[in-house]
Amino acid sequence: MSRRPPRSTAPAAGGFLIALGLLVGGILGMTQGNATRWLEIGAVIGVGAAVVVWLIDRRP
Repeated sequence: MSRRPPRSTAPAAGGFLIALGLLVGGILGMTQGNATRWLEIGAVIGVGAAVVVWLIDRRP
């Protein structure tokens, strides 16, 4: 009979996804010659991913 370890109460880190989106968007923007637009696209994707992580991580 094995016991399951207790579930972690530490929240998931969604801020990393926002930073990653900004970084990747900025790099893509520099290569495409339109940094601001791609930076905004990266930010929107990063925030969307962070919201998904937050929704999954919510405690009932």
